[in-house]
Amino acid sequence: MDEVRIDKWMWAVRLFKTRSLAAEACKKGRVSMGGNNVKPSRTVRVGDVIEVRKPPVTFSFRVLDLTESRMGAPLVPRFMENVTPPEQYEILEMNRISGFVDRARGLGRPTKKERRDLEQFTHPDAPDFPFFDLDEDDDGE
Repeated sequence: MDEVRIDKWMWAVRLFKTRSLAAEACKKGRVSMGGNNVKPSRTVRVGDVIEVRKPPVTFSFRVLDLTESRMGAPLVPRFMENVTPPEQYEILEMNRISGFVDRARGLGRPTKKERRDLEQFTHPDAPDFPFFDLDEDDDGE
């Protein structure tokens, strides 16, 4: 076997849960080789580097061997090598840490804990609850 379709290979090495998801990622321009977006029918060879954009990170994988059949997770390192630069993982970690600040549209309003964390993040010196002076009269005396 000298060549395999890229959508089959990405599904087989467990980059995507289904082959149709792998094909859809190719069609949406999220998969590239050598800086060029690829179609699902593009063939891969041993030594090719595939870039998969899963926002906000772009993962890079080197093809070590070819397969068309899906395999168990322990066998995956025989078929691909993760060559993603460390900067991409730093972006992923920063996004995970500050994920509550940039809430994706449509996810609804924050929970009580998220709201408190957000307020603490944006106003670190603000008190946790408002202070009321209950000893004063309403007319200011």
